[in-house]
Amino acid sequence: MIIKKFQGKTEAEATELAKKELGDGVVVMNVRSVKPKGFFASFKKPITEVTVALEEEREKFVPAKKEAEKPSDGVLQRNTPITGAWQKESSGIYRRDTAEIGAIEEKLDSLQTLLVQQFKNPQQEKAEVYEDAQEEAKASAKEPEEEKNPELAKFLKLLYNVMLENEVDEKYVNQIMEEIEKVHKPNMPFDYALANAYQRMVLKFGPAEEIVPAKSGPKAVFFIGPTGVGKTTTIAKIASKFTVEDKKRVALLTTDTFRIAAAEQLRTYASILEAPFRVIYTMQELEDAIHDFKDYDYILIDTTGHSHQNEEQKAAMKELVHCVDGIVEKEIFLVLSATTKYRDLVSIADSYKDVAGYKLIFTKLDETSAFGNILNLKFHTGASLSYVTCGQNVPEDIEKFNPQKTVKSLLSGRT
Repeated sequence: MIIKKFQGKTEAEATELAKKELGDGVVVMNVRSVKPKGFFASFKKPITEVTVALEEEREKFVPAKKEAEKPSDGVLQRNTPITGAWQKESSGIYRRDTAEIGAIEEKLDSLQTLLVQQFKNPQQEKAEVYEDAQEEAKASAKEPEEEKNPELAKFLKLLYNVMLENEVDEKYVNQIMEEIEKVHKPNMPFDYALANAYQRMVLKFGPAEEIVPAKSGPKAVFFIGPTGVGKTTTIAKIASKFTVEDKKRVALLTTDTFRIAAAEQLRTYASILEAPFRVIYTMQELEDAIHDFKDYDYILIDTTGHSHQNEEQKAAMKELVHCVDGIVEKEIFLVLSATTKYRDLVSIADSYKDVAGYKLIFTKLDETSAFGNILNLKFHTGASLSYVTCGQNVPEDIEKFNPQKTVKSLLSGRT
């Protein structure tokens, strides 16, 4: 895994520099404002520094054998992994940075400190599930290694349980732990294991994919999903952002002719935003509306929520979202509630996958303390995450999905 920092006037500029050097596959791990140094620093504006990661095909942990084997000037070989004690200079050489010994991105915003406190607390040492999974490993050559580093073994057990308590599915927890154990060495510090887990999970989420303008003409954006997940309110929040913040022209449509309240709710928001609004009853009306609003930037389309087990409604939904193919560029977002049981989420996601390819929006994050289902659905569907909502306020309670923030919650057991 390659980890590197880039600086620019803005986050976008620094990220673009990272992509030019490392490619589009980079994931932003951390963003912070850096104050200029020097005599005239007080007259200069702060710059933005981003830390990015890029997962390589092969990744190895090279433990330090003996202190005497390290070069006397503090220089490491290029294939030495980065921990808090080493920094890479512009020349490509890693050197010891005494100011950051033992730190990994400022303890991952105190995440490491939280975990240290937890696994030193006897009440947190309940690791029956993972201990059972380790029985076979104890019978192998790994047993002497764990005896040499009991602190790491204890930390891995805690990490396992924290993810389970956050409702990450056990098979995905095992997958993550297996990947960490591939680089597990007898003298590996647990802060390296923590950083490894954090980085891998952020990379698995990947970057959030927001709604972007069409290359030409308007972008038709369909919002699909079951009833009661907050599709209409989510559309209002996104429409407000586009209209007020981005100064874009937005039209609102609804095909939900079953729930009068939902249509009236969207009509009210359209009136406040001074955006055109229509109720769509047929596919021809949808095509006509797209033609009428061809000079707009976005056409946001609310759809009827239905049972994912209703094949007739699913077929009608599929026909609806595909009737605009070849007419306008489109995106489809499956809106799901973070409070829904994992088994039901899987069933819903599989059902809508037959309708069309989609990106994910999770709502009602304020109504749950466990975010494991977000990671579960990412693993299960492979779909990109876009937005999350955490309340009913329009337009405040919506934000771009933040993989770093979500992983910190999953690993620390706190929101």
